[in-house]
Order: sequence, then structure tokens, then C-alpha cells
Amino acid sequence: MLSFSSISTQTKPSLLPSNLYSSSSSLLFPASLKPNKLIHLRQRLQIRSMDSKHSHDHETQIKTHFHDSNSLKIAIIGFGNFGQFLAKAFVRQGHTVLAHSRSDYSSAAQKLGVAYFSDPHDLCEQHPEVVLLCTSILSTEKVIQSIPFQRLRRNTLFVDVLSVKEFPRDLLLKYLPEEFDILCTHPMFGPQSGKFSWVGLPFVYDKVRIGNNGFRINRCEQFLNIFAREGCRMVEMSCAEHDRHAAGSQFVTHTMGRLLEKFRLESSPINTKGYETLLNLVDNTAGDSFDLYYGLFMYNKNAMEQLERLDMAFEALKKELFGSLRDVCRKQLFGQIENLEISQEKGEKEPKLLPVGAQKGSPIGPQFVAGDHNGAHKNGSPNGYQNGFLEPSAEPVRLNK
Repeated sequence: MLSFSSISTQTKPSLLPSNLYSSSSSLLFPASLKPNKLIHLRQRLQIRSMDSKHSHDHETQIKTHFHDSNSLKIAIIGFGNFGQFLAKAFVRQGHTVLAHSRSDYSSAAQKLGVAYFSDPHDLCEQHPEVVLLCTSILSTEKVIQSIPFQRLRRNTLFVDVLSVKEFPRDLLLKYLPEEFDILCTHPMFGPQSGKFSWVGLPFVYDKVRIGNNGFRINRCEQFLNIFAREGCRMVEMSCAEHDRHAAGSQFVTHTMGRLLEKFRLESSPINTKGYETLLNLVDNTAGDSFDLYYGLFMYNKNAMEQLERLDMAFEALKKELFGSLRDVCRKQLFGQIENLEISQEKGEKEPKLLPVGAQKGSPIGPQFVAGDHNGAHKNGSPNGYQNGFLEPSAEPVRLNK
């Protein structure tokens, strides 16, 4: 607002006659103006100044209201690596973030601009609009049971981000009051795979129980929009369908990564693109806890089937390898004998063999020639044999010339 009383008298411009100005006004109003017109002019200037100020305040209020209407107060329960990973995006988009965890992450929360509460009662008394469960799969039920629901607003939205979906869905339906909304989600990426960008990464969600009034529907969409704005590929899918697909993709991926980790893959100067992919797979899965992998197995009913299929596939591959190797070795070791058997099947005569100890032009000790089975030993054995052993005959024979 302009003030006329505090402005001092200024020097009149020399280009205009001095009688046109009044020395009593610092705004250099013409002296020819009548007092009532001068007062009216001053009032108009004051009104315009006030309108300008009110217009600026109104724009600020609109911006503030728009920001408040599009921001959420999100409480993260479980502020480990993944909770902190999500909190960075929430804060970056202007949302108010609160956090609670069993361990003390107060210093990490302060660096991220997150309000940390060591007591879950104090956290719930802040009346967050969204409660986000970022706990491990194994501890989920215990954590849900420890939340003081009575300190929350009756229509609070509960969201989980676990890697299995039917298990937390059933727990939330079991323990949460009926007035609470439930959104089951799975960001199918983590601090390693989503380190630089979330663009194109899948975000799976299932609106398990969302109230039918506009506020609750809009709040759910606001939360999902956080991930859509980051460029995620939004996939709406039932919890059962998610677990069926995840067992064949995520669980198998973690299994192969941990198997190769125990195999102790090492980088070499001649790494191929495929080998680099395997090394990256080990790095991505090794950063996750074993509890996560165990949870993927324990709380997804489809995981056991996939593990059995992997085992059967490995056994089939070994049989194929060893079967080919056996064929090669058999040809090398028994090839001549098999060729002989083939020739016999074609009707070729079997060559007659000389008795043991026979020499050209010398008497033959045993009275037996291979292929001549007409004679028989006195005990019923062929000539020259007794009890399966070669036995010399009584009468030596000579070869015919």
C-alpha cells in the first residue's frame, strides 16, 4: 500500500512551469487540480495498490492449495534399504514422509528430509494418509500386529511393497479394521536395478479394498501417480496372478543368481557379453538378504513347483551330455567288435582260429580247431575242453598241407 505522508518533497522538473506543481505533494500532482479531485485520485491509487497485493496473495494461496491437494503424508514402517530408496522419490516429489523402524535410522532419515519416530504410537498420532509397509516378508505379520490402529484415522490407506502378494493381502484383510483401505503393490525393482532411473520398470498393483467415495479413490490414485511420474510401467494385476508369474521369473532369477554366487564366478580379461550378464545377475541378487529369498520360496505356493522344474531340467541336461559322451566312448572302445558283429549278421563266415600253442608246421598240442564242434570230450564237453577249460587231447594231430 502506498503512503503519502512519509514521502519528502522532491525538486520540480525544470521543463515545466513551476506554477503547475504543488510543493506539498511528493507525487508532483498538478496544482490546478481541486482538493476534492486530488483526494479522489489518491483513493483510487490506494485501491489499485491493495488489489495488486490481494491478487498476489490469492495466486500464492492457489499454488499452496494445489501443492497440498497433490501431496500426501506417507508413513514408512520399515526404513531399511528399500524404505530409504522409496523415500528419496517421495521427498523429491514434494510429499511429507515419516518413518519408523526397529533399528535406529534417525541420522539417515534426517539426511533425506524425513521425520523419524522411534515409537510407532508417536508416528500414528501424526495421522498419515498412507501407511507403507516396507518390512521383510518374514516379519510382516508381527509388524502389522504391533501397529496401534486406534491412533490412525479410520480411513487410512495401507500399502505393502512385498515381493509376494497373496500372503500380505491375507494378513491385511485379517488384521486391519474394515474401514481401512488396502492397496497391494510390488515395485519389481530395487536399489540396484533402479539406481539411476525407474523408467520402463514394472510396478504391479492390486486395489484390494478401496472405499467408493471420491476422496479415498483420489488418494489411491495420488499414491500410484508417484510411480507413474517416475516413468514406471504400471501393471494392474490380481495378487494370485502376480504370484504365479513371479515364481517363474523373480524366484528363478534369485535362484540362479545365488547358485552362481556359490559357484564363485569371477571376472576375466576375456569376458563375453553373456558372461557379463551373469556377473551382473550375481551382483543384483547378492545385495538382497537371504530372508528375502527364503520368503520368496516360503510364502509363494508356486515356488516349490519352479524349484522342482529347475532340478528336473538340470538332470535332463546332464543325461543328454553324458548320453552323447557315452556314445563317443563306446565307438572308440567297442567299434571294432561292433563292426565284426555287423559283418556276421550279413552272413560272412567266421574265421577259424588255430588252437593255443599251435605253430606253423609243428604238431598241435590240443586236438581242437575253432569252429569244429563235431567231436566231444568223454565227459560231454566239446573236443579239447573239460569243464570249460582247454584240455590237451590224447592223440596229437597235424595240419594238412
